[in-house]
Amino acid sequence: HLDRLTSMANLASEYHKDGKFASAEKLREELLQLRKKAIGEHHPDKLTSMADLGSTYYALEKLESAEKMLEEVVVLLKKVIGEHHPDTLASMANLGWTYHELGKLDSAEKLKEEVVVLRKKIIGKHHPDTLTSMDSLAATYHSLGKLESAEKLEEEVLVLRKKVIGEHHPDTLASMANLGWTYHELGKLNSAEKLLEEVAVLQKKIIGEHHPDRLISMASLSTAYHSLGKSESAEKLEEEVLVLRKKVTGENHPDTLASMANLGWTYHELGKFNSAEKLLEEVVVQVLQKKVIGEHHPHTLSFMAGLAAAYHSLGKWESAEKLEDEMLVLHKKVIGEHQDDTLTPMASLGSTYYEDEELESAEQLKKKVIALPKKAIGEYHLDVLTTMK
Repeated sequence: HLDRLTSMANLASEYHKDGKFASAEKLREELLQLRKKAIGEHHPDKLTSMADLGSTYYALEKLESAEKMLEEVVVLLKKVIGEHHPDTLASMANLGWTYHELGKLDSAEKLKEEVVVLRKKIIGKHHPDTLTSMDSLAATYHSLGKLESAEKLEEEVLVLRKKVIGEHHPDTLASMANLGWTYHELGKLNSAEKLLEEVAVLQKKIIGEHHPDRLISMASLSTAYHSLGKSESAEKLEEEVLVLRKKVTGENHPDTLASMANLGWTYHELGKFNSAEKLLEEVVVQVLQKKVIGEHHPHTLSFMAGLAAAYHSLGKWESAEKLEDEMLVLHKKVIGEHQDDTLTPMASLGSTYYEDEELESAEQLKKKVIALPKKAIGEYHLDVLTTMK
């Protein structure tokens, strides 16, 4: 009977490794119930089943289920095998990532810091698991806006990974990409450009030009080019990324749409307004009519804003007005009328009314914009003063 349970566990692990997460979930849920009956609540194998199921929930983006399962298993593992056991630390690390993905960044930071300290003590700072934990903590620092802390940790991880697993290991390249992006966010644009260019070349050789990690690094590099005012370099890179995205993830994948939008905005920056309009219209149609990511997704509003800007630049005031009306409705639904982000489409729509000589509508909306931010963000906020001019 116990051999059968072991076979089930092995099969579930194979499903999980192969990305068959729904099959893994079903088998692991069944296995957990069987192990509870056969070996009891506190047996290490039963706790392993809980931890494995939590990982599968995470992979399926069932984050609340993952959180609940992993919180329970961490408490039990600390009691049964101790907080210094590698299995306990692994579950703590997984729970830390789950907190991160749920937006519980303070909880994620606290738990990840604990894991890093314990792993350094128990298995040493050069162990790959310790380096993974440090990398994970740096990501949370980044999300918390603690960029200097992220930079310091990422620089340390990169040095150690080069020593431990070599300069050309995919994890080392991932560390280079992460650090490059942190440099960008800190305004260290030349350092970001240099590191991200190096990563893009190495990843093409080592993991292949179609690998998702390389596409992310290329997108980061194009952003660095933008920030440095190298729009032509950004355009060339984004065109390459878009071709690869279509091959790898398909025409309708959210990542492909994001790449199309990025290229559309670059065309707009370069004054290629017709190309920008064509590409951004395609993105908005995919999002709104084919429901690829849904109208309430934050990216949808950004895509629409890009298209509205292209309409403005082409003098298509009626198209801009219609789109901005739609944007304003969505902004209020998603973000709320009094939020700072909602003021931008309201002000933009007001500008379109003026351009289209709908002066009465423009004045009414302008008064509303002026009144709202005084309540929401203060009378002397720069955006309010700009609107009032």
